[in-house]
Amino acid sequence: MGGKKDKSGAVERNKKQKTFNAVWKPVSTQTSINEEILVKDVSEDGSQIQEAHCSISSNVSDAELLKEASEAVDEGPDLNLSSSAMEDNIKDRTLEGGPVPSGEKHSLSVEVGASVVRFIKGKEGSTQRKIEKETGVKIILPSSKKEDSIIIEGMSYDSVTRASEKIQAIIDEAVQSRSLDYSHFVSLPLAIHPELVDKLFNFQNTILGITDARPDENMDSDSNEDTSDNENSEQQIDKEPNVAVKLEVGNNDEHVKVDLTSIPLVSYAPKASRASTSPASGIDKSIFIKPKTFHLTVVMLKLWNKDRVNAATEVLKSISSRVMDALDNRPVFVRLKGVDCLKGSLAKACVLYTPVEEIGNGDRLLHAAQVITDAFYEAGLVFESDYNKKLKLHATLMNIRHRKRHKGKKRVDYFDARPIFKQFGSEEWGEYLIREAHLSQRFVFDDSGYYHCCASIPFPENMQVD
Repeated sequence: MGGKKDKSGAVERNKKQKTFNAVWKPVSTQTSINEEILVKDVSEDGSQIQEAHCSISSNVSDAELLKEASEAVDEGPDLNLSSSAMEDNIKDRTLEGGPVPSGEKHSLSVEVGASVVRFIKGKEGSTQRKIEKETGVKIILPSSKKEDSIIIEGMSYDSVTRASEKIQAIIDEAVQSRSLDYSHFVSLPLAIHPELVDKLFNFQNTILGITDARPDENMDSDSNEDTSDNENSEQQIDKEPNVAVKLEVGNNDEHVKVDLTSIPLVSYAPKASRASTSPASGIDKSIFIKPKTFHLTVVMLKLWNKDRVNAATEVLKSISSRVMDALDNRPVFVRLKGVDCLKGSLAKACVLYTPVEEIGNGDRLLHAAQVITDAFYEAGLVFESDYNKKLKLHATLMNIRHRKRHKGKKRVDYFDARPIFKQFGSEEWGEYLIREAHLSQRFVFDDSGYYHCCASIPFPENMQVD
């Protein structure tokens, strides 16, 4: 390497003092990882730079790595780097937040759930960068909303573990807050009864002033068209039925008189129209519950990853016999009558619902609902704050939380339910059989239009005969 050798083959040392800097450079990220130590020998005048490379096996300890590096240096011409100096270099890199050389690169895959990834990332990636800087790891977030796992990569087991603990703390805080919405709930479907769905469509159409239109068209369309122009045209024709119309034929001066009374009129079905609902009332289509999703709510759940969804599925299936016992193995019917406010006053309502009354003696349905809630709470799937709320079975008709936000328009967090109460306060919605309980996923719908069913248990439909 440029130095003179004596008879024994030893390399003659330079007289000038030299400084050295150890650089750890990873050359592979596979399970069997090799690293190189690049040791530079720089003379005081900067006139000479010498390098030594040491290949490090991923199966040796840090002490062995230092030993091998030291031996490799001793074989060089003018290199003198002690083990203590190498250790100091490693400590310096640790304090700087850089990866500490070890025999293996550690990687941990954590299933966090797509809905909480945004909390780990933070605003413009601020939270992610903070964790990476504090622990010296690399966090790889999912590339799509369909993936719910993140990958933590680090040069030591300790750094990866500390990063995962920080991430778990962020998730725990997020799920306890209102920032993360409920993802699932246990429901008792009522939309399985077509006659009830028709009544709900009529309820919405009446309030919105929609007439002569099919139910599906009413609720799927956002058109604000009216028929005022068409109505004026029809009235004009009725007032002047005998009108002669001159039609010019070709380039001749001949004219043809046409009697409109002899022309058959074609009648078209009027388009869906809306009565002028005052914006001050706070009522618009978006706050109505879709009739095809009509249900009774038992308990709300936050299931932010697949493990929790699977656990909830198993809980519901496991308590099927206990629910049957709570219902005394007999069918349960409910009566829906009138409307009422769950939150707010009638003048400034937030939630409008129809009260539910179990037909017959006893509170079997309420008892069964409590059995379900208790089971999910015991499994750690219901927060204590939700569990402590008094269970009240209700079928929601309108909810301001569903209101669509429009830029530039004033936000209205209530609606005037007084006219609705006046018209539907004593409405007889009918009596209906509760056939099953679902673990329902919010914001996802099956072909029937009802919430996606993750799991279900049956309710008794026939009387048991001893």
